[in-house]
Amino acid sequence: MGTDLNVCNAARVSFHKESEWEVSSNAKFPGDEQVHVLADKDKKLINYLAKHNHWSPFAHVFLSFRIKAPIFVARQLAKHQVGLSWNEVSRRYVDEEPEFYFPDVWRGKPVNAKQGSTGTVDKIWWIPNDSWYSVGLGVEEITQYTLRRYLRMIEEGVAPEQARMVLPQNTQTEWIWSGSLMAFARVVKLRTDLHAQLETQEVAHKIAALVPDIMKHSWEALVGVQA
Repeated sequence: MGTDLNVCNAARVSFHKESEWEVSSNAKFPGDEQVHVLADKDKKLINYLAKHNHWSPFAHVFLSFRIKAPIFVARQLAKHQVGLSWNEVSRRYVDEEPEFYFPDVWRGKPVNAKQGSTGTVDKIWWIPNDSWYSVGLGVEEITQYTLRRYLRMIEEGVAPEQARMVLPQNTQTEWIWSGSLMAFARVVKLRTDLHAQLETQEVAHKIAALVPDIMKHSWEALVGVQA
């Protein structure tokens, strides 16, 4: 919702000025579609605004995403609130069978740190065959057990807003996340940091891969090229 040109004009209005798109000269034949591009002066303006932390022009354009991720990832991302709005699927109202997230590998606890992870855990002594997915104690089996209990509670007439309490944090949730370009730039810069949880990094990188198609110059000026 908006373009690089909107960012420029939000800044230029201070001087009662306005920029317009330039028409690209790449058309080779009569009838070729004309391409509108940002003028060099406006590219320089965007870089100046970002470099000197003039953030308000970047708050006049908006992005909106529909995201699916496990609950434990969503709760990390929901901590970002300034300039953002969040509406999520509610299991107070929805009682359809949920989906679940299972990682490909299990990461180890970091040494001398209170958060994060390092390496992988290959052997788990308390699970037969050194597998997280062994019969009886595996994460997948535990998840399936909670799913069966949840569905049974729904069948027996328990309110969805209470039945949901038995579902684990790897239950998938879905939300619409909207906000200013400036707000999402901050999300991506913080959540693509190597100290952020890997799963939240994956969501942030997906956002970062999509934005340049819409607001290329502003995004590169704010966060660089991240995908």
